[in-house]
Order: sequence, then structure tokens, then C-alpha cells
Amino acid sequence: MRVVPTLISFIILIIFLLPLTSGIINLGNIVGASVSGALTAVFIFYGSFSRFVSHLWESTGGRVLVCTVSALVIISIAAAAVMSFFMLREMHDIPPSTDTTVVVLGCKVRNGVPSLMLRRRLDTAYGYLSENEEVCVVVSGGQGADEIISEAKCMRDYLVGRGIATERIYMEDKSTTTDENLRFSHDIIAREGLPAHITIVTDGFHQLRSDMKAKKLGMEAYNISAHTPWWLAPTYWVREWFGIAYYTARDVIS
Repeated sequence: MRVVPTLISFIILIIFLLPLTSGIINLGNIVGASVSGALTAVFIFYGSFSRFVSHLWESTGGRVLVCTVSALVIISIAAAAVMSFFMLREMHDIPPSTDTTVVVLGCKVRNGVPSLMLRRRLDTAYGYLSENEEVCVVVSGGQGADEIISEAKCMRDYLVGRGIATERIYMEDKSTTTDENLRFSHDIIAREGLPAHITIVTDGFHQLRSDMKAKKLGMEAYNISAHTPWWLAPTYWVREWFGIAYYTARDVIS
């Protein structure tokens, strides 16, 4: 009976480890690999684990520990499920009209060219812009310490190279966070008299938090999501849970 759950948890562990082959390590795959690895060990050594829990249950302190850990696990699962529901809901919120300004959120630039994730965002933006030639776009992203050009310039060059007219593209090249992406883009939109309703182009897992930040700035936002490769999606999805939790807690505290 333990073969199937053991196999499933081991496969999940491998999926969370796959991004390491591309040098990607963050809170998402650390937590995902740790949890799936622990579950794999529990299923493999279920007899020993069961006896250990039974031994703990014999003392008052042990029962408190077991109940506390169980409660934390249940709360974490419930919180992850709620956040995932809203993340999925925000992934496909297509603008109802072309009275909008597209905002493409930046991502890693490698040797002056878009990373895989950034290229997917740009291809998604290109698809919408090529079908709606009256719509303008703000490409948003500054220059990291390990980037030879700003993300905004890289994005503009990519879109121009695919045939989008330069006069339709506005660069925001100072931001280093999603907060700054949207705040600085908002300033450009207001200064240039562009449509105030924005359409955010980013990965699907990132749309909810981006929308939350846009609303805090008083912006009405729609979403067009880029596709995230299957082997990266779990890592970034889990990481986003922590991002949403942190952002929400920060707002509550402030």
C-alpha cells in the first residue's frame, strides 16, 4: 500500500530538484524538495515513524508536540490551497477592450538576451500587441549587477526585432522589484497620457501578487499570462506562496 505514495512523493522530489540543473535555487525548490523528501522517507520507513509517533504520544509533552505539528501542517495546507485558488483565478483575466496599456514585468537577462522565462513573457506580449496594433506597452525592469543591459532595453530590442514599432514601446528601466515595476510604470503611463487600465504580462504564478500590488496603487489591472515550463512551475508556485504571505502580512502590519 505504501508503494504508490512513496513513488509519487519521490517523483515530486525529483521535479523540485530539476531546476538545480539550471542553477535555479530559491525558497520554492528548497521547501518543495524538503517536504517531498521528508514524505518519501516517512513512507519508506513508515513502521519506524509510526512507532516514534506512538512513543511521543505516551508523554504530555509529546502529545503537545504531535498536536502542534499536526495543526501547523493542516493550517499550511489550507493556506496553500486558498492562495492557489486565487492564483489560478488571476491567471486568465483578459482585458475586455483595447483601452489598456500592456505592462511587461522584467525577468533575468543573460548576456544581453532574454532568459527563457523573460522570452516567454515577451512572446506572450508580442502575440497580444500584434493583434491589437493600437495598444502601447511599457517594458519594466532595471539592470542587475550581473546584467550588461537593463531588462527594459533587452525587452524593447526583442519586441522591435519582432516588428513592434518603437513608438509603441515605453521603457521603465529603474525598477528592481515588482513594487517598483508597477509604481514606476504607473508614473510613465500617467505622464504619457496612456490608458490607465493596465494589462500585466508575467508568468501565471506571479499574476495574483502583481494584481494585488497594482490595486494598492489604484490601478485596475487585467492579466495575460505567459506559459511557465512544467519543470519550473512547481518551484515558482511554491515560492509565490511565501511571497503572497509576506506581502499580505507586511500590509497588515503597516
